[in-house]
Amino acid sequence: MTETNTVETAAPETRNFGAEVGRLLDLVVHSLYSDREIFLRELVANAADATDRRRFMALSDETLALPENPAIKISVDKLAQTITIADSGTGMSKDELAEHLGTIARSGTSAFTATLANTKPEDRPNLIGQFGVGFYSAFMVADEVEVISRKAGAADAWAWKSAGRGQYTLMPASREDPGTTIILHIKPDAEDFLEPMRIEHVIRKWADHIAIPIELERDGKFAAITEGAALWRKPKADISKQDYTEFYRHLGHMFDEPWATIHWRAEGTLEFSALLFIPSSKPFMAVEENRDSKVRLHVKRMFITDDAKLLPSWLSFVVGIVDTEDLPLNVSREILQSTPVLDKIRKALVNRVLSELKSKAKDAEEFKPFQENFGVILKEGIYEDTGHAAEIAGLLRFASTKADATTLDEYIARMPEGQEAIYYLAGADAAALKTSPQLEGFATKGYEVLLLADAIDAFWPARLENYKEKKLQSASQASGLFEAAEPAEDIAALCTALA
Repeated sequence: MTETNTVETAAPETRNFGAEVGRLLDLVVHSLYSDREIFLRELVANAADATDRRRFMALSDETLALPENPAIKISVDKLAQTITIADSGTGMSKDELAEHLGTIARSGTSAFTATLANTKPEDRPNLIGQFGVGFYSAFMVADEVEVISRKAGAADAWAWKSAGRGQYTLMPASREDPGTTIILHIKPDAEDFLEPMRIEHVIRKWADHIAIPIELERDGKFAAITEGAALWRKPKADISKQDYTEFYRHLGHMFDEPWATIHWRAEGTLEFSALLFIPSSKPFMAVEENRDSKVRLHVKRMFITDDAKLLPSWLSFVVGIVDTEDLPLNVSREILQSTPVLDKIRKALVNRVLSELKSKAKDAEEFKPFQENFGVILKEGIYEDTGHAAEIAGLLRFASTKADATTLDEYIARMPEGQEAIYYLAGADAAALKTSPQLEGFATKGYEVLLLADAIDAFWPARLENYKEKKLQSASQASGLFEAAEPAEDIAALCTALA
């Protein structure tokens, strides 16, 4: 290794893992045992993220600049039975090592445990990335893990060491440059990972899409085993379906294949590349709990932020990357909030996603799983975005008294002569809606009623008001529609009977 890392001789400070970590380690090691190669994917992904973040930090503080040609370096020592993974990223302080590696939120452990129990074995390897506990996968192949880290901007380095059995130690260390080095002491039954060819195979399988070069040491020299190319900047003709899928899984910590892939290059007065994915299944961590945009902003390939809010909350299920040439590399948070460039990009992204959804919605069977997964979130757009409300409403299918699923356009096409409004009945219980006595009058007239059972359904129809010049009217407020005078002969008969 070109990087020198040593642990100093000062007495180590021993601490206990949080109770949650001990349980989590046991779960990760034993439930994912047959998929142990994913430890490399997780550790390399963490190294890439740390490098990206240091590059961004250096935009406002030149003292934090990355070294020339940064790379993630992997080396194997068969004699010592170790694998070492080193990066030039942000690094960690003593407190950060303890916080990030020694504890984990109890809620995160509980959610991981519950999800693990309900997940197919073949899907379990991807859980650890979604729950932010990928580091602990190292213990699947290592009986001891050392982490030597120097925080960018700091002079001192610290070492973290653990055998994964309830305790870890912290001690002063030395590292020439900022970044993190992870040393895995490989278990006897995982010695196949000490073969460089095995390492290269795993990296090419899981991490070939990462935009930071990965180098493997052979015969004392490091050589790149990945290109570090930005997938979103490649021509679509040069990208395979598998390339897209692996990048999507890396970016979104997902296990499935994307339901839709949107990749295009905008050119003209505004230039940017965008690679967006719509998942084919709901994330394990419910998307309803996190409405933040999951689209990362890059400028000239450089990661800038994942907090640019490039898509509205009602498209928060979309994951991806936008890369533009039309912003300065040292763009500030204030500029991000006010620049017209981002406003134009946001508008273009929304229009492109809606265009893709319109195309997909033409096939009811293909669109059905999407609406089951994300329809509730998309409906929020009807309420929140008046400019796209009708467009969104036109995509969706709704249960009704005449169909299991109907679009508003199909509903309008079936309206009998004399019906002037689109009627709906909203409530919390879909079964109760179907048997509501309020539907009787509508059935008599042959009027179809939409049956809306999502919580958001109580709000969006009133906000939309009209769809294609047809008023949306609640069935519960249309009682006067069926009031009619009694037939004259019935009134006469009643008068005779009472005489």
